[in-house]
Amino acid sequence: MAKLNMFNFITLNGFYKGLHEDISWHKHGYQEAAFSEKSAQGDGILLFGRVTYQMMANYWPTPAAKENMPATAAGMTKAEKIVFSKTLTGADWENTRIVKSGLIEEVQKLKQGDKNITILGSGSIVSQLAEHNLIDTYQIMLDPVAIGNGTSIFSNISNELHLELTGTEIFKSGVVLLNYKSKTDSNH
Repeated sequence: MAKLNMFNFITLNGFYKGLHEDISWHKHGYQEAAFSEKSAQGDGILLFGRVTYQMMANYWPTPAAKENMPATAAGMTKAEKIVFSKTLTGADWENTRIVKSGLIEEVQKLKQGDKNITILGSGSIVSQLAEHNLIDTYQIMLDPVAIGNGTSIFSNISNELHLELTGTEIFKSGVVLLNYKSKTDSNH
């Protein structure tokens, strides 16, 4: 059975994006790039919402991405990508499939397969899947920055989300990678 992982970076005050989808505050030094490269080498499925997908599709298949981070760009392009969007009509980035509805059902079906799944960004999808206890692990890069306004990765959950810390990694930039697994028991 496949596992569903959520990966995102957030500010100290819990935002995964600032106003106008801004993520320029995220530190991406050598160690973070090496982490991204290693993560992109898997044979899994990437899940996106429309906004995150379009941002990624505007960068990773470009010559700049291939020059700056060739292994990550190749891995991102090679990966099977699923975009959940009611409005997106087409996708030019290879290996991309658009799903118009049925997020929960589609993810339940994907988890019955043998390819692990990773959600990148896509806060509205994260909130919906977390509400249904479908996310198995959470990887959060905590950046040493606070911004004035933004959107919380968990802004739309209505229930408490209990997680168990399974590991940490500190990068020279001051970014801390927090690894959690979902605690689905009722005793927390």
